[in-house]
Amino acid sequence: MAIITLKNNSLSNISSLPAGVGGKVLQVVTGATYVSTTSTSATYADTNLTASITPSATSSKILIITNQFMRKDQNNTYIGYKLFRGSTELNYIGDLITYTQNSDSDANGIGTTYLDSPSTTSSITYKTQFATLNGGTITIQADAGSANTRGRGSMTLMEIAG
Repeated sequence: MAIITLKNNSLSNISSLPAGVGGKVLQVVTGATYVSTTSTSATYADTNLTASITPSATSSKILIITNQFMRKDQNNTYIGYKLFRGSTELNYIGDLITYTQNSDSDANGIGTTYLDSPSTTSSITYKTQFATLNGGTITIQADAGSANTRGRGSMTLMEIAG
C-alpha cells in the first residue's frame, strides 16, 4: 500500500487557477420582491422580480436561479413562466399544472436555473414573466406582506469566469 502525504495549503494562498480551468465565481448579486401580482390573462406580465449584474469580462457566464411562489384559484390551472435578459427570452417553462390535492388555494413554488452567455461587460437586467394559460387566476408572491416566506420572490445571479 502506498502512503500519500498531503501538504496543508490554505485556499487563501491560491491567487489564480491554472490556464483553461475557468468556473471561478467572480460575483454574486441577489434581487427580491414582496410585491404580489395577479393575472387571469394568457398575455405575459412581469412578476416584479428583477436583478442586475455587470460582468467583468465578455467571456463570463451568468448563472441565474429564480424562486417564486404562486397561488391559483382552481385545480388544473396552467402557467407559463419565462426568464428574460432585457427583452430577450432565455428560458420558458410552460403548461405546468398547478394542481394540488389539498385545496385550490395552496401555494406552489416555481422557478428556473439557467446558464447565460451574455458576451458583454455592460449592465444586464434579468426578469421573470408569467401568464395563466387556461383562464384561471394565478397570483405570484401570493402571500406578500405576511411573515410567510412564500410572499418573497428571489433571484440570484452568479458571474462565472469563462
